Amino acid sequence: MTDKFIDQLPFFTPEHRTLAAGIESFVAREIETRAGEERDTEARLREYVSALATAGVLRYAVASPGTKLDVRALCLIREALSYSSALADLAFVMQGLGTYAISQAAPEHVRDFWISRAADGKSIAAFALTEPDAGSDVAAIKTTAQRDGDAYVLDGTKRFISNAGVADFYTVFARTGTDANGRAQLSAFVVGAKIPGFSVSERTTMIASHPIGELQFKGCRVPAEDMVGAEGDGFLLAMRTMDMFRASVGAAACGMARRALDEAVRYATSRKQFGRLLAEHQLIQEKLADMATELDAARLLVYRAAYLKDMGGVRVTREASEAKLYATEAACRIVDSAVQIHGGSGLVRGSVVERLYREIRALRIYEGTSEIQKLIIASQLLKE
Repeated sequence: MTDKFIDQLPFFTPEHRTLAAGIESFVAREIETRAGEERDTEARLREYVSALATAGVLRYAVASPGTKLDVRALCLIREALSYSSALADLAFVMQGLGTYAISQAAPEHVRDFWISRAADGKSIAAFALTEPDAGSDVAAIKTTAQRDGDAYVLDGTKRFISNAGVADFYTVFARTGTDANGRAQLSAFVVGAKIPGFSVSERTTMIASHPIGELQFKGCRVPAEDMVGAEGDGFLLAMRTMDMFRASVGAAACGMARRALDEAVRYATSRKQFGRLLAEHQLIQEKLADMATELDAARLLVYRAAYLKDMGGVRVTREASEAKLYATEAACRIVDSAVQIHGGSGLVRGSVVERLYREIRALRIYEGTSEIQKLIIASQLLKE
């Protein structure tokens, strides 16, 4: 179906509209033709990173020193990529998540080395925050970093880390002290994948293709110059990263939901039951109407948040959380309805809507669960 949404809104510049058209063409040419493949996930991710780098797309995710990310461009790209492949979207956004703190606070020589390699697709990035006992409660991190001469020694475990085993470097958050309330004082470090004492202890199998796993740090000596920011800056850097990318999670959800709606319309206008097209049955029409309305509402919330961030909003915490919350929840409902409209065909392994059904579920959890987003929204509302 022709997507007229971007042309109807005042949020975008002519450059954004040109970008959207270019990305759509790129996705059709480079991503869609292999999106349904189920072979080696890690190899496919590397191929996507290479393709995105060659097309110059990674520079929209990797923040250059002294410049701001264009959040509207980030969202447009994520929506277009996830329309076709959640793995291609992951390949794109992890280059940004894994480098954002580095771009903001790493020493110049460390920053320039990793930022250039990530933007050129020469090195794959990862963001290592979550632990077995520290998911939404970031301050509960147990991984420690102890100063020892000209290095910090890291010990601990990270869990559910995207790009584990694929990444060439990781932005790792560890406890370097404890505040007066007993909460972790966090600091951030760049850790190369080949540094002694670092290992990938587990590749975790998820319901959808996703390179993810568990990291181990055992006496891992990281040069002090590879600390990102100063001691104790880690929590703020992690939150800034989340705040910058949160609305774009909603954009990825919108891409999947838009694909589900297109597939549902296509099927409903070609499949007959009881002598009539599915699309002629009023209950199917009701589902399609609900899907389209929820999708439009989700995209409006996403691009409002992105626009406000680009216009210099110091804090768009509430708007970004609303976008992430509503878009991911709505997308799950939209994909579920698409499967229902397809009936038994929607349950066939490898069909587009079946793949979307598996891929969409994680978005309500990572980068802040729906429940956490509600707490954030309420706390911001009560401050106003």
